[in-house]
Amino acid sequence: MKLLENKTAIITGATRGIGRGIAVMFAQQGANVAFTYSSSVDAAVALEKELKDLGVNAKGYQSNAAIFDAAQELAADVLKEFGSIDILVNNAGITKDNLLMRMSEADFDKVVEVNLKSVFNLTKAVIRPMMKQRKGSIINMSSIVGINGNAGQANYAASKAGIVGFSKSVALELGSRNIRSNVIAPGFIETEMTAKLDEATVQGWRDSIPLKRGGSPDDIANACVFLASDMSGYITGQTLSVDGGMN
Repeated sequence: MKLLENKTAIITGATRGIGRGIAVMFAQQGANVAFTYSSSVDAAVALEKELKDLGVNAKGYQSNAAIFDAAQELAADVLKEFGSIDILVNNAGITKDNLLMRMSEADFDKVVEVNLKSVFNLTKAVIRPMMKQRKGSIINMSSIVGINGNAGQANYAASKAGIVGFSKSVALELGSRNIRSNVIAPGFIETEMTAKLDEATVQGWRDSIPLKRGGSPDDIANACVFLASDMSGYITGQTLSVDGGMN
């Protein structure tokens, strides 16, 4: 039996990079997948087809989890379409990097809104159905930057550190209802975004990592499968660093 057979997952920001890797691997492990995207309609249509071809139910929703009512609506729509919400992966995130001296209030607020408030919004939207089911797994995507900080990313670091504290609190509140809440903190993951950087810079990062390579979306997806599945049934309130030994 596949590890996520008969489970339904919501994955935010799934049309590229880490989110896409998670969606595909969840489907390979038997999960039905509801995923969100912001603007890339063609990529969403292609992903939905790819997931359905793996033999599961899948549907893309153009939704912005940073808006409270939109998150509530998404959870209601997924529940109606799929019948349950067993797993939530809060993956969607943005960066607006700048040194603090030059960072605008708008850039700080936007990153916190998209990266942190969306986690609050969607978690709040799914906990009622999860409480009724008396089971659920919430996986929130932080970052090594949320643990160690990084010059030029004060807004991003604050949002990702906030996710850790939020997730630990949710774990304490909902543990008695058999709802687990954990965090994954990726290190340097090679995606479409990093492909735009010059090779020398990327190689420098690889060389500084103990495992001497960048991570792949599959490395993160594997960790997500573990935390989403019953294999991690006694794990909650934890932060799993998937970073090749950087932290």
